[in-house]
Amino acid sequence: MICSGNILRTVASLAFIPGALCGASFSLNPVSDAFVTTGPANDLSGNNYGGAGALSVAAPGSAKGEFQSVLQFDLSAARNSFDASFGAGQWNLQSVSLRLSAASPLNAIFNASAAGQFNITWVQNDSWLEGTGTPAGPGNTGITFTSLQNSFISGSDQSVGTFSYGGATSGNVSYSLTLASSLVSDVQNGGLMSLRLSAANTTVSYLFDSRNFLTTSLQPLLTLTVTPIPEPASLSLLALWSALLILKRRRGVNFSVLTITKLRPALLELESVHAAQLPVPA
Repeated sequence: MICSGNILRTVASLAFIPGALCGASFSLNPVSDAFVTTGPANDLSGNNYGGAGALSVAAPGSAKGEFQSVLQFDLSAARNSFDASFGAGQWNLQSVSLRLSAASPLNAIFNASAAGQFNITWVQNDSWLEGTGTPAGPGNTGITFTSLQNSFISGSDQSVGTFSYGGATSGNVSYSLTLASSLVSDVQNGGLMSLRLSAANTTVSYLFDSRNFLTTSLQPLLTLTVTPIPEPASLSLLALWSALLILKRRRGVNFSVLTITKLRPALLELESVHAAQLPVPA
């Protein structure tokens, strides 16, 4: 659970609204990912590389060709975890981050690493297949550069951010994604979610580890953070406590432990009144 703010810590410690505004996070690796490329002479655009240990983004016109990458996440476990903690649908998505681990381009298929910018886009069509091809043995089934462009990119896709890459060949970096409406809907529904990474300028060449990389800590990692939707009683208690704090600051009122003790029965009564109004389960 995640709680923040001095007021929340004070209130929680007094047990007025235990855990009312505490959040939770869930992290997960992709269930599928792949890079696709045109190759230096548009000769690799029909090849699949879904079994590779790395993913890549490189600008059009790069020496070894343009590279794009796609990642797919199964959000069902995350939604189930949040529902178990807060009740079905009783939570709001606060943030989504994608952690990538930079790698050195040791295979001749890849461009040399170069700083630049790249886009991350939510992809509407989740029906692409990862495939099993590698740089040493390209596949002829699964997603390719040609099929990505012709079958899976659409006008319904939504940008979730443009980010800078400094040219490093090692180290983890987390990118905070924009909460586009379709991305939020995918999280709430707990289904599949696909992201596409592509160049945003003419210089970028970014290589990073894929889900097939043997070191788990270096694989792509999506982290979702949510907060519960407060119940009316919890909101009332928090509002009253906030008002008391404002009064203390403006008028110099000193709330002793005795004062807090006297206030607590009234607060608990307010909460019990709300509880009595709830429908009785059948």
